[in-house]
This record gives sequence, C-alpha cells and structure tokens, in this order.
Amino acid sequence: MISRRAFTAGLALAACRAPKFVDGRRVITLWFSYGGKNREVLLELVKKFNARPSPYVIEATYQGDYFEALAKLRTAIAANAAPTFSHVVAEVIPYLERAGALQRLDLPTTDLVPQLAQSGSYEGEHPLVAIPFNRSTPIMLMRDGIEPPKTWDELVDTAKRTGGFEVPISWWFWVALVEQAGGSIDDDLGGAAGVRALKFLQDLVHVHHTMRPPPGRDYNAWNATNQDFLAGRAPIIWTSTAFLRYLEENARFPVRAAALPADARRAIPTGGTFFVVLAAAPPEEKEGAYAFLRFMCEADQTIEWATRTGYLPVTHPAIERLRNEGFYARHPNDDVAIVQLDDARPWPWNAELFRVQREVVEPRLEDAVFANRDPEIVMREARGIARRRK
Repeated sequence: MISRRAFTAGLALAACRAPKFVDGRRVITLWFSYGGKNREVLLELVKKFNARPSPYVIEATYQGDYFEALAKLRTAIAANAAPTFSHVVAEVIPYLERAGALQRLDLPTTDLVPQLAQSGSYEGEHPLVAIPFNRSTPIMLMRDGIEPPKTWDELVDTAKRTGGFEVPISWWFWVALVEQAGGSIDDDLGGAAGVRALKFLQDLVHVHHTMRPPPGRDYNAWNATNQDFLAGRAPIIWTSTAFLRYLEENARFPVRAAALPADARRAIPTGGTFFVVLAAAPPEEKEGAYAFLRFMCEADQTIEWATRTGYLPVTHPAIERLRNEGFYARHPNDDVAIVQLDDARPWPWNAELFRVQREVVEPRLEDAVFANRDPEIVMREARGIARRRK
C-alpha cells in the first residue's frame, strides 16, 4: 500500500505534468483491469465516446487483473505517472480516500441503484469519491431441473442428491456466509458467525463430501469452479453474476439461477469495481474524466455494458428500460440478480479492509479448508492480526 507522503509527492508533481493532445483534443488516460469480452465491450464504449464531438479523447490502457493494476497504480502515483482515472475494487476505496488519493466528485447520483452506488455499498456517509462501474454479486447457478435450496441444510442435501456443489475458497464468498450466519465482518471478523462460515466450508469438503475445493487462488479458483460447472462435475455452484452471460452461452445444458440460500438470514456482499478520479490529475483532465463517467451512466451505455458482459446495470433508468422492453422476461437469470439486490449488505468504511482481505483472511481460508484446521483457532489468529491493524 502506498503512503500519504507518496500521494503528496504525486499531487505536487502533477501541477507540472505536460498535457497531451491528439488532433487538438486533450488526452484523458484511463487504466482498466480485465481482458476477454469485458475488454472488448469497454473499448467499444470508449470508441463510441471518442466519436462524439468533445474536447477530450479517452486513451484506455489494460493493466492486468484488479490486483496487478492496483500495484501499478500505487507505483505510478509515486512516480507522477498515474492515469487521470481508473477503476478499483470496492474494498480498497476507503484506504485510497483516507490517503488523499481520490478526487471528491460533484456528479449526479440520483439515478444510481443505491446498493451498487457508493452510498449503499458502504456503511455510513462519506464524501463521494467513486462511481459504480462493473458491479456484481454472488449468485447460485444450477443445471435446469434442480430445485433451488433455500437454506444451508437444503444446499447440503441437494448437493448430495445431485452430484456436488462448488464455490471458490475466497474472501467474497466467506463474507456472504458470515452475513448469512447473522454476523458482520466489521464486528471482529464476524465473531462466532465468522467461525461458523468457515466451518461450513470445511464440512462441505471433509464431512459431507459434497465439494471438491477448486484449486488455485483468486480468479484461477473462480475459473476452475466455472469450468467444473460447464463440464458437469459440479451441478450447483456459487459464482459471480459477472460470469452469467459466459456460462449461459457456453453450457451444453439450460442454466438456472437462484438467490444464495440463507442461514440466519439471506445476505450477499456486492463486488466488482468503481471508477475513481485521481486527485493528482490536472483539473482539465478531471473534467474529461467527469464527461466520460456521465456518458457511462447514460442508459444506453449502462444497458450495453450490462447485457453484453453480465455485470449489473447500475442505474434505475437502465433497469426500468430493460424491464419494459421485456429483457428480464427473456432472461430470468438476470432478473434473479436484480431481485437479489434486496439482500445486499454494505461494506464497512474501513481503511484496513483491503489489507485484511488480502493479507489476513484470504490465505487463512485456503489453509483452513485444505488442511481442515480448527476454524476457531484460525479465526482467532485472523482476529488478533486484524485488531492490531486498526
């Protein structure tokens, strides 16, 4: 993570950064963090913006996955080589805001879906520094014909009858389980609910023998889960709504979506990224970034992005238009994702949240599940480290 001193140095140097022009239009730099179909759609939207009459032109550059891009962003800010704007994972925004890296925004937010916007994605009220971009939630997918389980116990029973269940051993899905068990990660990593969530993952593997933990970390594990579903090795999975379109198009069987099952309650975290404008960018470049963010929040662009990628539409006008045009009637799985937003739980506005995710919880989840370590001991270790970082 980058220090306040590095951010301050970047702010000072930004004032003398030479502007760049193409055909008389000021270049606004955007860094983005994914490839494949998502990259293709984003670049087409950038091209569409650049074709409009405007004093700005967006120059979009791929920087690797979310975590690679964040590491590059940290280095670039210290070296006065940061882009005008970028998108970053939700968990890192409180840290970047506290460090002074993010520009406070004066942009309209009334059309944004609250659960996907900054206002509903975090606990409490905070200065606006982030606009939702590729936003997602966990979702349960099954082969058609399987009755969706509504509780954890039903999930175990259904997995035994149908041939198995799979979920990546990942922070995001563990958070979903903690919230479903009635806890909150901001309350000592869920306390007893955090232990219960971890034990449930362990029991799926070692007690019920209904789950083969997918190999790999981060998106490698997510990809393994998706491939096991497509190959028929896992008839039920938890994955991201971001993969819905890909799985529907590549499955050799009808795919059915359902809300995640409950324990003490239904609950899901939101995921994905937000657009952020860097405080160190020159004022003229910031204006260009604002123009692009307003463009991306228009219904046409929101709909194109969501329907072609599988990410959630982030504005009410886009959802209303899709519903009125019959999109959700033709794509009931997408409708499940929208309805499930009623179960979304906010993230704590905690500057240490990203470090707790990457350095404290994530590696211990993998170790605990694969080695079947005592969940109480594992979570006690994690809570102790997390407390010292507050």
